[in-house]
Amino acid sequence: MKKLTSFRDSYGYISVRLHGYEKNHVISQTTDCPWSPDSQRSILAGHNSHDMDDATQARIDQWKNEPYDEDTRQWVRKMESEDPEALYEAFYTELAFGTGGLRGIMGVGPNRMNLYTVGNATQGLADYLNSMEMEGSVAIAYDSRNNSPEFARHAAEILSANGFKVYLYSELRPTPLLSYTVRRLSCVAGIVITASHNPKEYNGYKVYWSDGGQLLPPHDKGIIEKVRAISSPEQVKRSFVEEHIMQVPAHVEDGYYEMVSEESRLPKEHPGKQSMSIVFTPLHGTGVTMIPKALDSTGFTQVHVLESQSEANGDFPTVRSPNPEEQDAMDAAIQKADEIHADMVLGTDPDTDRVGMGIRDSAGKMMLLNGNQAASLLIHFLLTRMKQKGKSLDKRFIAKTVVTTELLRDIATRFDLPCYDTLTGFKWIAGLIKSLEGKERFIAGGEESYGYLIGDSVRDKDAVLSSVLLCEMAAWAKEEYGSVLELLAQLYRTYGLYRESLTSLVKEGSKGAKEIAGIMDAYRNAPPKEIAGSIVVRIADYKTGEILEIGDGTKSSTDLPSSNVIQLWLEDGTKITARPSGTEPKIKYYVSVSEATTEETDIWSRWQVMGNRLTAIHQALGI
Repeated sequence: MKKLTSFRDSYGYISVRLHGYEKNHVISQTTDCPWSPDSQRSILAGHNSHDMDDATQARIDQWKNEPYDEDTRQWVRKMESEDPEALYEAFYTELAFGTGGLRGIMGVGPNRMNLYTVGNATQGLADYLNSMEMEGSVAIAYDSRNNSPEFARHAAEILSANGFKVYLYSELRPTPLLSYTVRRLSCVAGIVITASHNPKEYNGYKVYWSDGGQLLPPHDKGIIEKVRAISSPEQVKRSFVEEHIMQVPAHVEDGYYEMVSEESRLPKEHPGKQSMSIVFTPLHGTGVTMIPKALDSTGFTQVHVLESQSEANGDFPTVRSPNPEEQDAMDAAIQKADEIHADMVLGTDPDTDRVGMGIRDSAGKMMLLNGNQAASLLIHFLLTRMKQKGKSLDKRFIAKTVVTTELLRDIATRFDLPCYDTLTGFKWIAGLIKSLEGKERFIAGGEESYGYLIGDSVRDKDAVLSSVLLCEMAAWAKEEYGSVLELLAQLYRTYGLYRESLTSLVKEGSKGAKEIAGIMDAYRNAPPKEIAGSIVVRIADYKTGEILEIGDGTKSSTDLPSSNVIQLWLEDGTKITARPSGTEPKIKYYVSVSEATTEETDIWSRWQVMGNRLTAIHQALGI
């Protein structure tokens, strides 16, 4: 990894890459310093005044003096003299330790990911664990992003200095393996250094609790309070104990592969597995370390790893953003699939908790499934195979988030299963699994953003196991229905036709944050009466926990924790959700339209009609 100074000699300085946006498109730029006026100006333009408020100036003054290292102090002074806008954005607030951890652009300053912010987060976590008298070990993994190994090692040292044993992966590994490791080794907590699918300029810090799931109340708030109490690097313990930092035992990863084999729904010798040709791209992330082996161990013999994207590389040199939800990130894999006439493509994000899937359409062209479609196909396959094998579905359940397709609920109803809703984020599904332990057994869950989980050995979305089962679903669909596309059409004929869209409005910087807050306030205080010709009949405000029926004024509860989400239901069955992202500077709009179908319905003709309906709704919303 390219660095200007050593990790030991420079506590806070890290070589980073920064970026700019132009009309919501990333402008690729590289720099060896923690800030760059040219590369940041477009995303920092929201701050038009060079006058700093007192709190911002106090933070700047603090970082210009010891105990901050000399490199960091120099860069702060340089920003102060050459680009006050960049300085303001790096110091106007502190990078928030949210309910899951940290995520932000790498660079110098309290509003950036660096060794100081990682140190504060880790000391706060250690303080909270010690206040709860939780003794034992913490597991740490990291992905392929720039500076991930340094951040992981830094966290391990601080934890050891606070009296904890640390299991640190010696090489990059997927997030789901970390969740599994926490449970397998009975750790009190876990950490993954990753920014998931964010652009290359970002890194992050996710915290897991002893159940293997991400933080939930009250622990999230408790840790946040401890992190906020860290006001100086001098409060971070640095006298680490090397012998307390250990590699994760090999049997843990072996146990994970055994779990994958146990969750498999088709025999290893199934002929469809041997004939299924698959192109897999890890998008320069951790997927390359486990997915090819997982597919091979379950019987898939024609797996082609895309060579141009197989190297773990935090610059993600072949993609604008390493997000399998985006078409251009999957283009190279699709091109390879066309060259070798592969049946399907798979792509995973850097920490391998999300997986995208492409299949052949009726004309033989590769098309990408969205997350709602993949989740529906996967869960229908799992339930059908359980029923075919005579396995009881009694006291079992599936789960989804409130923004995920209602098709999953329809499928669950057909199999006489409950389908529970949670807030957005797999931590809530993990919490649901934990709350129902000993009462009901989790089968699978999904969210629209390409995240799926099968079984309860892992407590976060798992692209490794999901990749195996999606490939099994495809092999089964080819044998039973002729193709995955025809199976999807049959689902729509059986359960009803759903079409969903997701639109994100990027709002960078402090100005953007205020704009997002204003949009949400408008929905709460002056909601629309109709949208695209259809009357609003119900409004759910997950922040207040209240559902209002417009017609008769009756109110009910969402029965979910508070979250900054607004949902509108229209009289034609349309569901619209507005939700500010918790990890990126954007507000997301989820729109779902649906209609009843029969066996005679021309699915793909109606699909186009529903696309026109989505367009009309987008225009009405101004998105």
